This record gives sequence, C-alpha cells and structure tokens, in this order.
Amino acid sequence: MTSEEQIRKSGEILSNPRNQKEEVQALQDTMYVIGGKWRLLIINSICNGNRRFRDIQRSIPGITSRMLSRELKDMEANQLIKRTVTPDIPVLVEYTETDYCMSFGGIILEMISWGKQHRKRIKQA
Repeated sequence: MTSEEQIRKSGEILSNPRNQKEEVQALQDTMYVIGGKWRLLIINSICNGNRRFRDIQRSIPGITSRMLSRELKDMEANQLIKRTVTPDIPVLVEYTETDYCMSFGGIILEMISWGKQHRKRIKQA
C-alpha cells in the first residue's frame, strides 16, 4: 500500500463516527504497555534473537542496567516477555517474547516503516 493510499484509508477511518472516550482509553492502555523510551527497543532486540540480559543491553545504545532491569520486570508483569531461569551452574536467565507480545508485531513493523519514511522525508526537505 502506498503512502497516499494509507493516508486516504486513515482519513476514512478517522472521519467515521466513533466513540472518542473509548478510543482515548484504548490509546492510553496501549501507550502504558508499549510506551516509554525503551520498551519497543527491548522488544525489537528480543525478537531479533537477543535473549540474555547483557546481549539485550549491548544491542540498545544508552540503556543502563538499572533501566533495562526495571523495564524487563514491568514487561514480564504485562505478559509481553517470559523470563526463564535455568538452574545450571552458572544460572542462565533468558528472555523471550510471548505470543501476546507478537500480537502487535504488525504495529511495530508499521512504526518502523513510518519512521524510515519520515527520516527520508525530513532529509529531503
């Protein structure tokens, strides 16, 4: 779908009568779960094969250990990722995406696509 088609389709959807209160609540819920500076980057890292804490941290420039730890705990509480501890010596902790997390993979891919188009547009200006 071209960007012009996407704009037309979005315009049609947004112009139909809708329940704004319900939409605001849905947007707030979505932003709560995937919002913030780091969550989408963490999800992207895990989905690209980084399973261990240090691998995830190395793949995201600027994130601190403390912030990554906090975000991973919150994401686990929201059922976006699964933390698996293998009781070997040494203990192995791995993080994987859940099916629930993958349910908004299309949204993430659209955001990546939009971001690429935006960067190209701004560079041309």
